[in-house]
Amino acid sequence: MIEITFLGTGTSQGIPIINCACPVCRSEDPRDQRLRTSALITLDGHNILIDASPELRLQCLQNDVRHLDAVLLTHTHADHIFGLDDLRRFTQSQARPLDIYAGTDHLPALEKIFGYARYDRSNGNHDLPHLNFNPIDGPFELFSHQIIPHSMPHGRFNVLGYRIGPLAYCTDISAMSDQIVADLQGLRILVLGALRPWPHPAHLSIDQAVDLAHRINAEQTYLVHMSHHIGHQQTQKSLPKGIQLAWDGLKISLEE
Repeated sequence: MIEITFLGTGTSQGIPIINCACPVCRSEDPRDQRLRTSALITLDGHNILIDASPELRLQCLQNDVRHLDAVLLTHTHADHIFGLDDLRRFTQSQARPLDIYAGTDHLPALEKIFGYARYDRSNGNHDLPHLNFNPIDGPFELFSHQIIPHSMPHGRFNVLGYRIGPLAYCTDISAMSDQIVADLQGLRILVLGALRPWPHPAHLSIDQAVDLAHRINAEQTYLVHMSHHIGHQQTQKSLPKGIQLAWDGLKISLEE
């Protein structure tokens, strides 16, 4: 059994944005209220967090996340890692360090910002998160499931997308190679970032995400990392069959 819970589906500023009176920021539709993007993947009872947004504490409380077994990072921009300090509660309650998996080019930033949290057997300070930083340099296995990373551009940076069996999670990308498109064939669930209706140098637009979704041809595609330029109800009506805007708290279960 694979399950994905969308903990947050908003862009780096979240929705509503501070000091904004646009229709989406003032919307009463709860699907327009978006914490910053992250997700929880549950594999046969094991919880894997994808990215740690600044609202991680709230996301875990709202979705009753009681344990974590590993963390996959897509990249080290602030909206994807600044919740890592909140992992201290899990390492305290579980009485063990937590494995963090990141690309080799992302590790220096993690060490610089969260070096204090690196697990050290000689450090008995339980007020700190105890984290093991693990470099990703190819496919690896977690809890009897293969994790296949794919490096893709995010403007002038690189991010990692992940395929886990019939599910793939690819946020904050600006393009995808033909080879990765081929590697992602046969998916049941595809998650893509889609920032806004018009192009952006570091993110897919709605139209670009739709085009890419058609090339990959998953059974169902969910869009995340959306800005306040995307109103849920109106935008969803314009999307083709098989492509849907995700929302905070949405949970999807798959039988393998």
